[in-house]
Amino acid sequence: MIKVGILGLGAYLPSKKLTNFDLEKIVETSDEWIRTRTGIQERRIAAVHEKTSDLAAKAGSQALRDAKISAEKIDLIIVATISPDSNFPSMACKVQKAIGAKKAAAFDVSAACSGYLFAMTTAKQYIQTGMAKRALVIAAERITGLIDWRNRDTCVLFGDGAGACVLGPVKSGGITADFLQAFGQQGDLMQVVAEETRSPFAPDKTTYTKLPYVVMQGQELFKIAVNSMADATEKVLKKAKIKKEDIDCIVPHQANDRIISAVAKKLNIPKEKIFINIDKYGNMSAASIAVALYEAKKFKKIKKGDNVVLVAFGAGLVSAANVIKW
Repeated sequence: MIKVGILGLGAYLPSKKLTNFDLEKIVETSDEWIRTRTGIQERRIAAVHEKTSDLAAKAGSQALRDAKISAEKIDLIIVATISPDSNFPSMACKVQKAIGAKKAAAFDVSAACSGYLFAMTTAKQYIQTGMAKRALVIAAERITGLIDWRNRDTCVLFGDGAGACVLGPVKSGGITADFLQAFGQQGDLMQVVAEETRSPFAPDKTTYTKLPYVVMQGQELFKIAVNSMADATEKVLKKAKIKKEDIDCIVPHQANDRIISAVAKKLNIPKEKIFINIDKYGNMSAASIAVALYEAKKFKKIKKGDNVVLVAFGAGLVSAANVIKW
């Protein structure tokens, strides 16, 4: 069986910062309220001219540079996103055009906050079966365009950004185990809704200007997120045939610092082993774990030979985990 590993990493964050103090001027909230309940201090907001595909292409290009591989040598592009520029063409096809990866197959994956891990696992299978040799996997979100900025329960949580990796054959280590799961029966706990039905037979066409936005049931999601991320971690470790004590670094989805703390407690793993950057970026959906992995490597929290666990939970509901021998 071909071993598949990460050859390069990249990320892109918009320059515009939205702090908790900025949000105090928009909705009834406070810096203390946000920090104590989420761990978030600021988040990045894409500029008006920046599309999801722009963020994705910039992160993907950096990953290619890090891997020292030209776009022409990429056989597959997968973009994980729930905030595409449009339903079609796909973000992956737009990235293909932007970076000049003319030989690559390209498609998107929709698995919300777990999307990056779903995309990595999918790309790994393509490489192991011989359908691709090198894959560019990107998670990109302009999720602030789906937020109701009048709702303080949701608008304080999210930010924009993108992360990417290049996957390819490696001689040793690499992605040693994968775990994917879905809980579709509970999908209505977090969803994007629109207030109108867009139909040519609708009596009132004036509502067409209303945009869809994210709604969520936070308390219920908190419990499920903690349990599913802990469960996914234990199951992927079993598949990798390693123990919790063997973990050197966990890179979780950055949704809420209290969720991360509860997962660490449930697994009985020191929080010091967990990489956290939610304070700077908030929840970037699929891009959160991609950017976190990039920064964990950049800041030398991961070194060669380490056992790294990636674990995520998101709308759908879905969860995922991977073990990587770095």
